[in-house]
Amino acid sequence: MRLLKDNGLTIALLALFAVCIAGQYIAGWYVELEDARRHAQPGLTLFAYAASPQFLSSVFENWESEFLQMAAYVVLTAFLIQRRSAESKDPDAPPRDNDLDRKAQEHGAPSILRKGPLWRAIYARSLGLALILLFVASFTLHWINSAHASAQEALEHGETPKTVLAYLGDAQLWFESFQNWQSEFLSTAVLVVLSIFLRQRESPESKPVAAPNAQTGE
Repeated sequence: MRLLKDNGLTIALLALFAVCIAGQYIAGWYVELEDARRHAQPGLTLFAYAASPQFLSSVFENWESEFLQMAAYVVLTAFLIQRRSAESKDPDAPPRDNDLDRKAQEHGAPSILRKGPLWRAIYARSLGLALILLFVASFTLHWINSAHASAQEALEHGETPKTVLAYLGDAQLWFESFQNWQSEFLSTAVLVVLSIFLRQRESPESKPVAAPNAQTGE
């Protein structure tokens, strides 16, 4: 019970992820079967569909946009502010992460901070760097699998397929990416603005319910 209490947010989110990706998998397989039927072709088995470029491309297409959104949000909020928003740091508050040399010696500080200035500089930006790397990895996997899916479709129509490298300049790849990126940035901007005026009781993403609208930060 302590494990569930201490990790409930992560467990709930991963459970929702598992349900949703399973739903995408099953629904996508039925779409693939219907497409195969219309073209008088044999459909993929459920297990074969899991490794198909059509399914993998759609998965990584969505992952890339989420990691891009989180990376941009983490990095931009370090430099930019939205006064009165719960999602922004308070521009009038003193810097939080100054004097890391001294703070590295405090009890409970991560040991990596005591390994020298280079490691401190990397660790101080590690969250943003990790999210950027996850975005790059997801985009690359989306690109490669989308290229393979496009090549399969081209062969089915008797056309010459593009190479993976050539597909990087294909409008379809960028249409798939931009249609997700724009929605992620819009939803983040909406959250930043709505958190000025609206509240969610006990949520760290919201100001306290009784906090004035003029307050910036949680």
